[in-house]
Amino acid sequence: MKIIEVVAALLCRGQQFLICRRPAHKARAGLYEFPGGKVEADETPQDALSRECREELGIDTIVGCPVADVTHTYPDLTIHLTLYAVTIPNGDPKPLEHDDLRWITASQLNDFPFCPADVAFHEPIRTYLMK
Repeated sequence: MKIIEVVAALLCRGQQFLICRRPAHKARAGLYEFPGGKVEADETPQDALSRECREELGIDTIVGCPVADVTHTYPDLTIHLTLYAVTIPNGDPKPLEHDDLRWITASQLNDFPFCPADVAFHEPIRTYLMK
């Protein structure tokens, strides 16, 4: 099975960060994730993440360093998912493709049902936010 490159954003405001719930018409509906998406053939991961944040949240971003990555196999696909630290120079995220957006703290991660691949980022996020 082909591995699909996917990127995700760790958008922080102080000690809080953004999570998004997948809508009913998408795979893994109702589960939370970090915003992002597939890297297209003509894009760098950073360009893909900036594009996805514009499309999903209506914001411009500054993509920083990778925080963590994981390869995960779902029943329908295998992804290599990289989480990047991302800042928002101005504006507020809007739920253009998700049915819920939440700003949470690391202590709240276990309170939400996440896509399985995103669960692998819980500990790296806790470590990253302690820096």
